[in-house]
Amino acid sequence: MRFAFTDDQLAFRDAVRDLLAKECPPEVVRAAWPDGTDAHGARKGEGARADPDRVARSWTALADMGVLGIAVSEANGGLAMGAGDWVLLAEETGYVALPHPFVETACVVAPLLDSVGDPDGVVAELVAGTRQAAVVPLTGSLVPWGDAVTYLLLLDHRPSVDGPWVARRVSRGVALGNEQDEQRHLASSIDAGRHVVQLGAWASKSVVGHSDDAAMAFDRGALAVAAQLVGLGRRMLDITVDYVKERRQFGVPIGSQQAVKHHLADVAKSLEFAAPAVYAAAWAIDAGDDQASRAVSTAKALASDAARLAVRNTLQCHGAIGYTVEYDLHLYLKRAEALSRAWGDAAWHRRRVAAALGI
Repeated sequence: MRFAFTDDQLAFRDAVRDLLAKECPPEVVRAAWPDGTDAHGARKGEGARADPDRVARSWTALADMGVLGIAVSEANGGLAMGAGDWVLLAEETGYVALPHPFVETACVVAPLLDSVGDPDGVVAELVAGTRQAAVVPLTGSLVPWGDAVTYLLLLDHRPSVDGPWVARRVSRGVALGNEQDEQRHLASSIDAGRHVVQLGAWASKSVVGHSDDAAMAFDRGALAVAAQLVGLGRRMLDITVDYVKERRQFGVPIGSQQAVKHHLADVAKSLEFAAPAVYAAAWAIDAGDDQASRAVSTAKALASDAARLAVRNTLQCHGAIGYTVEYDLHLYLKRAEALSRAWGDAAWHRRRVAAALGI
């Protein structure tokens, strides 16, 4: 049995990689950060910023390529591909820190609604990129991309970590605006580029699908975020390797110092362990493996740990410049810290693995 990616999967990955390199360079990611100062007077979005229109264009370009419908059936205008196809694309969106809800829209909400008959009639808009979706998993109250989304789901399990899952559509609430309050106020967040909004009082229109549908939606979301974390780790490592080759102290590049080499080798090793776990979880989902959820949690735990190690070690190798908001590393550090805690942190997923093993 062959477990490697096919030539077609890799070619699609490469095409999306080239597109994102063109449409989503660091100045586009930075342009997604709110302008001006935060509550503490810091200018978090300081640095080279692209025209705001380019932020929207990066999303439109993915839609035009068909990427947003990768997990949607052909009957609803999608590509009908599996997790083994989109996991590579999620990794590339992580590598560039795409300032849009790719995971929520393309990997979670669109395929969930497609599988249950599109009860709200929005799948076509999600695939076309004219509507964006968000998901609040695990009894959270923060909505990433909350200032732009027009379709919101809550995903949770009851009453225990291995209990039945439920997906609920949020029809009214502070996060989506209502008759009294159409304003959506950004909440304080380590990564302001995700435009997090606080979910206030809300009303649920309906339950979407059955428990198995909701459980699969959560696994797809956790897996896609794990893939993004691997991509982010790769980006931070690439930036730092380039930096330590050029930065010189005592007449030699700092990358020639053994301590620096060890820091970066540790990051590379962690990513090399995490990436196969992510790919294996994608295979388990596609194969209908009854242990797919355990594989997803293993992948998310390892990817979260690897990304956070990348944050610490790449920052250490950069020194003081790594702390500055004008320097591009800052964008990927913040995204990695935010996503390592999203969709369950490493500790939550280890508990889920333990429960699956009966420990």
